[in-house]
Amino acid sequence: MIPATFGYTRASTIDDAVAALASSDDAKVLGGGQSLLPVLRLRLNAPELVVDCSGIDEIKSIDGSGDRVVIGSGATHHAVMNDSAVTSSVPLLAQATATVADPQIRHRGTVGGALAHADPRADQPPVALALDAEFTIAGPGGRRTVPAAEFFVGPFETAVGEDELLVSASFPKYDGWGSHYEKFNRTAQAWSIVGVGAAVRMDSGSIAEARIGLANVGGTPMRASATEQALVGASSMAEIEAACAQAADGLEPFADEDADVEFRKHLVTVLTKRAVATAAGISS
Repeated sequence: MIPATFGYTRASTIDDAVAALASSDDAKVLGGGQSLLPVLRLRLNAPELVVDCSGIDEIKSIDGSGDRVVIGSGATHHAVMNDSAVTSSVPLLAQATATVADPQIRHRGTVGGALAHADPRADQPPVALALDAEFTIAGPGGRRTVPAAEFFVGPFETAVGEDELLVSASFPKYDGWGSHYEKFNRTAQAWSIVGVGAAVRMDSGSIAEARIGLANVGGTPMRASATEQALVGASSMAEIEAACAQAADGLEPFADEDADVEFRKHLVTVLTKRAVATAAGISS
């Protein structure tokens, strides 16, 4: 299909983008375009103005020189999953990003765009939630920082306002942690039916700390907090399995053509066990 008519402007700086967004009552940000363009073509959205931010160099950088890894919203999936700071200090993000769609989309699409789009099926939002990421957002009033726990508001809805731009996502460093992203889908390049990301810190053969994020089990990414607590001290597969048995407790997943509610809950339990065991390096 052909999109409805819209205005277009290409921003070269963050300030240019914010000004353009503030100039319209109905503007959309274009980054890599892998989420927005299909929506426009299907006329699921018909904005008055599209603000192209793909030319803003400031939002394409990845900086791991400090105590956090700061990823510009314009960094592509491919750049993120292959960056040495990400793979060494935030490996779970690299692992989840490597499962996104196919190489063509990973070379063009951006991690910031995926986070801001907030599709419940997306792979990076639960990782950002589990790892306590922080988001920098620019708007007419300046810049502000929002923790991941407050960033994801609902399906396709975040704390980024209509006249604001996501600038970056920063992650604490998890050097030395084990991590694994487990994803169940129909085909290798499809959205997750359920996705689970786990990061664990081991101490003397036992799990000292765990962080677990869940994808596609509700309108927003979820964190399996009770399971995280129950995993502390686990050192065997039996103990991991017992702790992960409660991973779906309290969840209210939806049913669709891919899975009913009970099957999604079953997947949460199974995938959480697999992700945690792999991250911990425990097989028995």
